[in-house]
Amino acid sequence: MLRSSLAAIFVLLGAVHGGAAIAQSAGDESLEDSTVVFEADFFDQFQPVSVNDMIDRIPGIGLALGRGGGGGRRGIGGGGNEILINGQRITGKSNDSRDQLRRIAADQVQYIEIIRGTSEEIDVRGGSQVVNIVLVEASSRSSVNAEVNADLIQDGTIAPGGRFSYTGQTGNLNYVFAMESEPRYRKNDTFEVSRDAAGNLLEVREENIIRDQDDLQASMNLGYQFENSIVQFNALFGQTSPPTSVRRTITDFRGSEVSVNNVREGNQFDRDNWEVGGDFEYDFSAGSTYRVLFLVNDAESDFTRERFDVLDTGDDKNLFLRSLGRDRERIMRTSYTWNVAAEQALELGVEGAQTIRNNGLLVGSRFNQGPASDQTGGLPSSEIDNAFSEIEEMRFEYFGIHNWQLNDRMALESQLIYEDSTIEQSGDVNNARSFGFLRPRVDYRFDITPTMQFRATVEKEISQLSFSDFSVSQDNSDDDQNIQGGNPDVVQEQSWRYDFNLEYRLPEGLGVVNTQLYYRDIEDVIGRIDVSTSEDNLLSARGNIGDGQRYGINVEASSKLSYLGLPNALATMRVGFGDSKVIDPFLNRERRMRYPGRWSTRASFRHDYQPWNFSYGFNYSWSDQQGLQRVNFDLFDTERDFEEYNLSLFLEKRASNGVTFRFDVQNANDRESCRTRTRYEGRITSGVIEEIEDYCRTEGIRYAFRVRHTF
Repeated sequence: MLRSSLAAIFVLLGAVHGGAAIAQSAGDESLEDSTVVFEADFFDQFQPVSVNDMIDRIPGIGLALGRGGGGGRRGIGGGGNEILINGQRITGKSNDSRDQLRRIAADQVQYIEIIRGTSEEIDVRGGSQVVNIVLVEASSRSSVNAEVNADLIQDGTIAPGGRFSYTGQTGNLNYVFAMESEPRYRKNDTFEVSRDAAGNLLEVREENIIRDQDDLQASMNLGYQFENSIVQFNALFGQTSPPTSVRRTITDFRGSEVSVNNVREGNQFDRDNWEVGGDFEYDFSAGSTYRVLFLVNDAESDFTRERFDVLDTGDDKNLFLRSLGRDRERIMRTSYTWNVAAEQALELGVEGAQTIRNNGLLVGSRFNQGPASDQTGGLPSSEIDNAFSEIEEMRFEYFGIHNWQLNDRMALESQLIYEDSTIEQSGDVNNARSFGFLRPRVDYRFDITPTMQFRATVEKEISQLSFSDFSVSQDNSDDDQNIQGGNPDVVQEQSWRYDFNLEYRLPEGLGVVNTQLYYRDIEDVIGRIDVSTSEDNLLSARGNIGDGQRYGINVEASSKLSYLGLPNALATMRVGFGDSKVIDPFLNRERRMRYPGRWSTRASFRHDYQPWNFSYGFNYSWSDQQGLQRVNFDLFDTERDFEEYNLSLFLEKRASNGVTFRFDVQNANDRESCRTRTRYEGRITSGVIEEIEDYCRTEGIRYAFRVRHTF
């Protein structure tokens, strides 16, 4: 598989270079001052419904959207969001600019630009490139973007959904209102065989898991343009409440006679979340700019798991688990930017953030001693240390950012942040710690030619801790161990990040070839550590295991295929090679980390056949299935994952009345995901194997049908 992936990318690279010499002018792309511009006229031939449809036709767009934003990033600093709308970012995590791409109608767009340089005018840091969606200027405009969809699951279930958005402008007011229901119904079948070290059969487990989930979401985005300033406000509300049923058959071969036990689970997950964000930007006559941004969000979750033995006399409950969680965040960021010299600008500012996490865990078991409790589902409760806690972080960042256009081909952006934070934990455990970090960053860009750019970035990064790790939590992946330990003393990973990119944009807008070299020098790597209080109750938790390194190379090529006789066809391929190393805390020897894999490959193809207004294509991905980086080392077991390649297909038809019909085949190869878990007698250091479990899961082929239209 690796050889074929390498061969394919080299063929693509050779083809794009060879085709560049004979290609005719594409007429869709212009290159000005490191900015690539795609006018709206180019996309008209594809009859796009939303901005997403336009983005799909741009070669190499994955380079600009490769980092990903969203809720995982730390604070609302300039990094992590590579999409602007009218040059403005959206202050949000659950509701950010990337979410707007499917909500904004294509007829609202004037042009799309890919910004490859740096500038104080762009409130984004850390992205290799930035995509700016520029909307049509009009005194009044509006449109409705509608989609209805349905998924067909392997058990015959049809799961409907839909999206509706209303976008427009009235005078200086821009607005987007959206509602959506996304079907996420899933049916999984699992099969597990357990053997002892000698290979003798111990147990066979078969499971049927059905999760009936629909994600509901409503959002709004407002922006008002004054003469010298702009105000933006956005809000989002989301809700999901999926029940999950589990049917499990356990065949036990340990005794003198084979026994069969039937087990069922009734699980319920409820989550409500909301988010409000906004920003204000004022441009002074002297060319300076003042910005202030804020973000407030709240997400509350409740997961209950109940397990029953299915007997002839009825169901007998033997386990109750309930996890309670609430995440709150309040952030404000303000800055002032001005020109300090010709071609130089300086931004100074401060960001303050309060993050609060509430954890709670209730466990009841039929095998516990003591009276039954209503709080634990009518079962005797388990006494658990560090089960309830509140973790609060107060963090302040003081930052300065200097932009320097060295000449018409070179730009340098330097940044210095001092971070001061305090983390307090209260409840079952009381703890308080303070941290201070200095975080420099340098970003250098050199346009070797108008079509070739070199980028080099050196950055000190501090990871965002998961406050769920501070206290005991459920372990839903291991029936022999229902909980995982908590660690109030875990600290942030610190890493020096080194990135070097060479990008070549092919002549006549044919495509892009990019090569990235990266190296990560990490301090306080987070992994599994021993938090056992006794030899009779071994327990592990996430904690710091020492220093480590990650390094690798990624090569990506994206090209139109007109030189192969396929006009309006676009192919993209990416191959990555990587490695890592860290000292395992249990075995005290060097091993790989779980990522990056030794190799990974990703490919996509799309062909718009204009005579029929018809499109088809595929997406494919796979990664290394061998090597120690796919092994998760724990205190008392190891888990090794195996996954087949992932393939999805699509067909799309655009009708003359502007309606688009799309048919997707997701998980087209019905891939199997497997895991081998090796359990040891006591700690893993004993080397004595107790049991080997071979587990596989299938989800089945999923069919999706969508109808979209803009009114």
